[in-house]
Amino acid sequence: MAIPNRKVVITSYGAPSTSLKVVADTISPPAKGHVQVKIIYSGFAGADVNMRLGQYPMQRAAPLTPGYSFSGRVSVNGPGCSKFQRGDLVVALTKYDSEAEYINIPEKHLVPVPDGVHLQQAAALALDWTTAYGMAYRNANVSAGQRVFIHGISGAVGQGLMYLCLLRGATVYGTAAERNHAALREAGAHPFLYTNKDWIAAMKEVGGVHAVFDALGYESFDESYSILSPTDRSIVVAYGTNLGNLTGGKPRSPWISIFKLLSKSLYFWSNKTAAFFAISRDHKSFQPELQTLLNMVKEGTIHVPIKAIWDMDDIVKAHEAWGKGSGMGSFLIRVADDA
Repeated sequence: MAIPNRKVVITSYGAPSTSLKVVADTISPPAKGHVQVKIIYSGFAGADVNMRLGQYPMQRAAPLTPGYSFSGRVSVNGPGCSKFQRGDLVVALTKYDSEAEYINIPEKHLVPVPDGVHLQQAAALALDWTTAYGMAYRNANVSAGQRVFIHGISGAVGQGLMYLCLLRGATVYGTAAERNHAALREAGAHPFLYTNKDWIAAMKEVGGVHAVFDALGYESFDESYSILSPTDRSIVVAYGTNLGNLTGGKPRSPWISIFKLLSKSLYFWSNKTAAFFAISRDHKSFQPELQTLLNMVKEGTIHVPIKAIWDMDDIVKAHEAWGKGSGMGSFLIRVADDA
């Protein structure tokens, strides 16, 4: 028997006030091999913004319900499911459908939330920090003594990258709004203003960096490549094309700049290379890395900064606030109280 299920819907592409609605819907019981989860927090990221604009690579057509990750409580097990019990805390990566009161999801994609880990932290880990972990520890293999540069170091993924690279013993540089510089220096990073290009000369002066993490795209990819170390093995890890959304520029295709960046990996005579990171819950590393991060939170090794939490009914405000305002860390949508 279907039950009520309020959810966010991107009805069309455009401005938040005209393209987002919270609608009353229903959800059927979970199918075989699926579990129905009551969502408490949904992760909110640049992917949601790009989907609302119709610019996320290979996205579903509107209307669609966004929400790339969630944390919540098991509500109903479908046929053949017994790994979790009703009320168990779980977290998962979804790409869609997490900005809703309930979701039916294959049991194999659910990860238990350990005792002592808050659901806010879990929801932010599932997308923001697993992205950071995969880029820093797999793509770039950051190690002690290296220099790394992070575009948007005060953002959701940027914060994860900063702390994970510092844990590895790297020297961390990056761009951020001036209001966040004091806190970033206190954390151990070396911030630069994102509003000018002084960081380019500064990074070349220190001998270049061993890794750059770039979610901006377009012209930024070339700038990132230019500050790589000319002598040591170094890499640009791209993971987004958010430059236009952050600067108010006109929409344009990201593919030319992505292909141009990746083609630099063909320069076999160079120590420099490039990669584009795409997260997938089906990748063999995803669940082990998420479980590692959950345990790091439980042990106190890391703490996930949360920049803002919006109620689902305030989804328009969340979209309007993305990339703006004071504070650092992840955005979350509070779907329900944990009761």
